[in-house]
Amino acid sequence: MASARPRPYLQFKFVVDLGEKHGPHAGFREFSHVEKITGLNKATDVTMKRGVISSSTLEDWLNQIRKSPKRAQRTVRVALKDDRHRIVRTWTLLGARIIKHVSPPLNAKGTDVAIDELVLQCERIEVSSPAEPQHDGRSIDTCEG
Repeated sequence: MASARPRPYLQFKFVVDLGEKHGPHAGFREFSHVEKITGLNKATDVTMKRGVISSSTLEDWLNQIRKSPKRAQRTVRVALKDDRHRIVRTWTLLGARIIKHVSPPLNAKGTDVAIDELVLQCERIEVSSPAEPQHDGRSIDTCEG
């Protein structure tokens, strides 16, 4: 059985909490978002590339989407960290759900799954930046809740 790592996604600039307990759940090297306006409705697609994600968290969310798509929306938090691992900006994705994921071949060496691309659609994005970058022991960059 694999043991929990104290700071699991340390090598990634973007650390992601997928709206479940005991995050973070993923780390990615790239993050971008595009806002689409069609008629009066507005949706935002968020793309994260080249990362790893907790296999159980991803599988649970995909199963939830398959069984009850309307209830599968989550509040997802993406934090950008600087070179000293301090959070410098946070994006909160409200009403988010997975619309696409691309993975390389599976590897049975750990509990995380490599992800080439993960695309989420969300209803709204809230962006925040601390006045000064801070290291918060209970924030998204640790395993503590």
